[in-house]
Parts: sequence; C-alpha cells; structure tokens
Amino acid sequence: MGDDRCVAGTRGKQTVRDMILSLAAIGVVVAAVYFFIPHNDSPSAEQKAVQTVDYRVEVATARRAAPYPVAVPKGLPESWRATSVSYKASNDGKGGAWHLGMLDPEQEYAAIEQSDAPAAKFIKDVTLGAEKAEGKQAVGGAKWDRYKGEKYNALVREEPGVTTVVTGTAPYGRLAELAASLEAKKG
Repeated sequence: MGDDRCVAGTRGKQTVRDMILSLAAIGVVVAAVYFFIPHNDSPSAEQKAVQTVDYRVEVATARRAAPYPVAVPKGLPESWRATSVSYKASNDGKGGAWHLGMLDPEQEYAAIEQSDAPAAKFIKDVTLGAEKAEGKQAVGGAKWDRYKGEKYNALVREEPGVTTVVTGTAPYGRLAELAASLEAKKG
C-alpha cells in the first residue's frame, strides 16, 4: 500500500511538470510568431490601414442619376483621403442619397451627405442625432447652420430640392474647409 502512494505522488509531479513544459513550448511558438511575422506598430501604419477609394466613376453615375447637383470636393490637398462612396437612388425618384466619406489630414472623419429627402429626418440620420447649435459657419460667401452631437458635428445647408450636410468627427474648421471645396454639378 505504501508503494501505491509513492507512485501516485510521482504521477502528480510528472503531470504538473509536463503541463509546465507544454506551456513553455507554446510560449516559444507564440514568441517566434510575433518576432518572425512582419507587423508595423508605427503611427503611420494606422493611417495606411484605411483603404483609399477612387470615387470618379461613382460621381459620374450619381450626377446622372440624382435629381439635384451632386457636390464633390475640388482642390483639396492630397492629405485628404476618400474612404467610402455611394449613391442610393430611391424608388420614387425622391430621397436619393449621395455619400462621400473622407479622412482629413489629422485622420479625423468627415463626410459629404446630400439628399432631396425631407431635411429634418435626413440631417438627424446622417449626423447621428446632432442638434442645431447656436451660430452659423461662414463658408465662402454662404452661411451654413452648425449642428453639434455626441459623435458628430455638422455643417448643414438647405436649398430648394437638396440638403447638403458636411459631418463627422473633424472639428468645425476642417468641416468648413471641406464644405468650401465643394463643387455641385448635375451630370
């Protein structure tokens, strides 16, 4: 009976020893993967991780399809990068929506949103619920309404037949810079 306890005690020590050796082997493999697989932790890596899109084809399509002049930036520095683009037509010819998402030079998000849908609902949707704020923003020769929200700020211009919203996480100055670059054309 004494021998059984001795064997059981040895087995317990071997099991713990084997487990520690297994964990050490796994640790060596993980370290090798980390050191030998290329990765980039530099600040510019985050900037390069977001895909830049070419929006020329979508602009031409939207300008032909939209019942309003579609606005796109003209003359912005290359440090502004387009990251998303879409035009969604509506079934009844009203409420078509143009979207062009961008990153500004500080990697803040800014988007151009346009639609001929009812303005109040459209503004609320694209600004993620931002509320009209005090004051106006001078953009070129026009005054745009300011909106402030938890996630997005926005500059809004309502014209007959179209509402243009420049919105995002970028500060008002950057949103104004984007708004000032807009050129609206019908295709």
